[in-house]
Amino acid sequence: MDVNDVLAVSRDAMWVTLKLSGPMMLVGLAVGLVVSLFQALTQIQEMTLAFVPKILAIFAIFLLMLPFMVSTMVGFTQELATRIVTGG
Repeated sequence: MDVNDVLAVSRDAMWVTLKLSGPMMLVGLAVGLVVSLFQALTQIQEMTLAFVPKILAIFAIFLLMLPFMVSTMVGFTQELATRIVTGG
């Protein structure tokens, strides 16, 4: 493997990481924004109110996105194995 192959694998790994973590991060951001808006409007400053809805929403999106995540990881692993076998 030369430098270009290492850079290509690294770039692909970064894209896979973004594809896998992006939906969960966006859902966590949206739920956090809604909860903070609710807290600001009602003046409820309970610390656990910020965490529990985010955890539940991220867990739910994780379960919904699990087939996509597995297929993405399988595809990346197969591509990586093919690169290793063919030498480039």
